[in-house]
Amino acid sequence: MWLMSYITKNSLEPPNAVKGNVYEKGTAVTASGEHKSLRACMPYGIASIPPKNECAVVLPLDDGEVSLGVLADTEGLQEGELMLRSSGGAEIVLKNNGTVLINGREF
Repeated sequence: MWLMSYITKNSLEPPNAVKGNVYEKGTAVTASGEHKSLRACMPYGIASIPPKNECAVVLPLDDGEVSLGVLADTEGLQEGELMLRSSGGAEIVLKNNGTVLINGREF
């Protein structure tokens, strides 16, 4: 009985993620409100600052908010492939057949 009471009392409400436009060096997003000084959540070893006007997803945490990243354009990718793209136009694609495309050139 005490365990069920403890779990109910200490359970977290599901967080509500929001999406909005980046407006300040990747650290601020306008969505349902202003979200400033956001920390970024990315896979280990990858760092990025989203450019202005990209559509970002923000998730509230118990100690602040975090940006989960921007909504990706996956056009031209097949399931299982990986693309890295900069806002300046540089692009690397890891293809399923083992080839690597760098700015469209196959290696």
